[in-house]
Amino acid sequence: MLMGTRSQILKDVGEGITEVQIIQWYVEEGAHIEEWKPLCQYQSDKAVDDITSRYEGVIKKLHFEADDTIPTGMALCDIEVDDAKYPDDHPPPAEPKADPEPTEAVAESEIIAESSEHATFISETAPEVPTETPVTPPKSKHASLATPAVRGLLKTHSISILDIVGTGKEGRVLKEDVLRFVEAKNSPSQSPLTSAPTTSSITPDTRQTESSVRLTPIQSAMFKTMTKSLNTPHLLYADEIDVGDITSIRKKLASDAKDPKKITFLPFIVKAVSLALNEFPILNARVDTTDAAKPKLVMRAKHNIGIAMDTPNGLIVPNIKDVANRSIYDIAAEISRLSALGKEGKLTPADLNGGTITVSNIGNIGGTYVAPVIVPTEVAILGVGRTRTVPVFDEQGQVARGEQVNFSWSADHRVIDGATMARMGNLVRNFIEAPELMLLNLR
Repeated sequence: MLMGTRSQILKDVGEGITEVQIIQWYVEEGAHIEEWKPLCQYQSDKAVDDITSRYEGVIKKLHFEADDTIPTGMALCDIEVDDAKYPDDHPPPAEPKADPEPTEAVAESEIIAESSEHATFISETAPEVPTETPVTPPKSKHASLATPAVRGLLKTHSISILDIVGTGKEGRVLKEDVLRFVEAKNSPSQSPLTSAPTTSSITPDTRQTESSVRLTPIQSAMFKTMTKSLNTPHLLYADEIDVGDITSIRKKLASDAKDPKKITFLPFIVKAVSLALNEFPILNARVDTTDAAKPKLVMRAKHNIGIAMDTPNGLIVPNIKDVANRSIYDIAAEISRLSALGKEGKLTPADLNGGTITVSNIGNIGGTYVAPVIVPTEVAILGVGRTRTVPVFDEQGQVARGEQVNFSWSADHRVIDGATMARMGNLVRNFIEAPELMLLNLR
């Protein structure tokens, strides 16, 4: 049986992704792997997914450990394969040997790459790194899973995640579990004072304690994206919106015995923004600076409206595809789907790529005003504050109860002027304050 090296290139890891973090391995050295079975689970700045093996063979070497951050294009592991089983994969030409050694294994390298069909591999002649004594597997297959923040805390205190009993869902280790373990671990080493000082008080230790924690993939992506975004001059525009009629509609929908679905304020905003984009398509464009001397505007027909979401892993912005051809019910259902996947860390690159304009609803957490930062591939973003009950004057001049929300827009001032942004904002306000106008404009 001839053994040979096969090169697998994993594509579609995600648009713009340059590195990923290994969460856990599903295999160990010496184990047999089937074709298309998962090798490991990784987390990028956008999603959590599995890397599968293209070949059947034996795992000879794992080049990285859980928690390691790996640039795209690096070899993940070596797999010994049957050369005859993959004759069309262009194996390297065999070199004649006078006395071949039957025990020498040729390894296959599993790699991560974005688009290149050729990658640099770790040499087969590299010295073997002594393997560690295998640890006892966790009680639950999910026990070794944890967020990057928790894994950073584990590294700071030099603790193995397998030593901790997780109290999260399906045995996952939480931040509280790590802190509890550290406290219990340190308690016995703190011996009591054998003699009390003669002074009446003890001077506290005021020295600052600091520790470095590596950024998670999502934090790293946010660092790079926001640094790039703030090179763009931002135009800020804000307005107060009366949402009383929308609130009344939502209450009627909630009391409908036939279909008592809870519709939040956000789907109405998303639909209003889409309707306004029909009149101001420039707000749905992107700036192309490939040729810095001749920048261009790229107009986009589909309204893929991003929704900024706060998740356990950090801020992510999935988008609702083709909002112009969706009903408010459809939009609400899609927001629920994306939110559930975001909380579980299961959003795919398809959910996250292709956005054209963003809505950030900070009001569901708190805060009345916000100055949102534009996504680099977009020219506008809307920040929505919390709903406030305020006194207003009705048509008869009497003070009445009103509900208002602050809308804060940011636009790319290189291509969007203040008048255009104000007109777009006014049209969105009109749709929200008079929902019947949305009904008249629906297709």
